[in-house]
Amino acid sequence: MKEKIQEAIQQALDEAPERKFVETLEFSFTIKDVDLKNPTNRIQEEIRLPHGRGKDISIAMFASGEMAVKAKDAGVDVLDPSTIEDLGGNRQQARKIAKKYDFFLSEVPHMGNIGRFLGQVLGPRGKMPRPVPPVMDIGALSNGLRTTSMIRSRDKITFHGPIGSRSQTIDELTENAMAIWNRVMGRLERGHNNIRSCYVKTSMGPSVKIEVIN
Repeated sequence: MKEKIQEAIQQALDEAPERKFVETLEFSFTIKDVDLKNPTNRIQEEIRLPHGRGKDISIAMFASGEMAVKAKDAGVDVLDPSTIEDLGGNRQQARKIAKKYDFFLSEVPHMGNIGRFLGQVLGPRGKMPRPVPPVMDIGALSNGLRTTSMIRSRDKITFHGPIGSRSQTIDELTENAMAIWNRVMGRLERGHNNIRSCYVKTSMGPSVKIEVIN
């Protein structure tokens, strides 16, 4: 599979027009013969990519006081916890923030309010904050997230996730893609036999199909 995936990535890069921004490359899966009504069959994987995402990853944290200072020192944007309820009442602004950041963190005491007021916006996007206890190293946590790809099927047979970006080499992108492929195959009962189709594409480029041998 590695050779087929590498060929597809190269074709996707070759066929995508140059853009004025660094495009992300994405892996897309459509699975078959999997009962996703059963939550235990749903795929939700955080995969550390061996060569990172190839672009800046934005992280925000609901924090105040000393934790806010630690977050800023770690290069994490700080969101004032007192604004959680107001954001919940302004769906447009809540969606804007959800789109702006790749990952969210939060001090533990604020998780209840976040679930209550922002859960409907962040939850479906797979962006509910990770609770951060006072003893946790925010720098180490955020550094790990900057190299992480989230693959999440929910109850849909088609799902996707980032491989990396056009700033990376073909070998780096291939190794990243293989890390995702192997993790997804490991979650499927029949491995590649549960794959109906698989594609790779840049953010705004055409999809390139990867032949999966069953």
